[in-house]
Amino acid sequence: MSEFLRGFAERFAALDKDSLDQLNELYSDDVRFQDPLHEVQGLGAVRRYFAELYANVDALHFEFHGFDQVADGEGYLRWTMRYRHPRLRGGEEIAVAGCSHLLWRERVYRHRDYFDAGALLYEHLPLLGGVIAWLKRRLA
Repeated sequence: MSEFLRGFAERFAALDKDSLDQLNELYSDDVRFQDPLHEVQGLGAVRRYFAELYANVDALHFEFHGFDQVADGEGYLRWTMRYRHPRLRGGEEIAVAGCSHLLWRERVYRHRDYFDAGALLYEHLPLLGGVIAWLKRRLA
């Protein structure tokens, strides 16, 4: 198990809207962050991305349950993100499983998240959610 990954996960899980200034302890100035919905370059852009993310939800929490270092300065974190958004699923909690691929030297300079964007967002939208559920049933 990687001590770097465990430490990163603990500090990342402790983040909230009031502690985003701590992102500079986790990420390098030239960090590139990517997920299925966004791609941002640079620490300032990552900070703005997370500020907007936290501003749009009622609650957001990460549970990390896998710390896999595959090479020197490279590894994966497996996680479940739990969040509440007032306009999705009536404000009830939504849980999404995913993983993060990280590259680091002293701090992370490349962070790419993998998750099902439908499970995160689209399935919970009033009209689109029904269409996606129907498509999933048809494809199963």
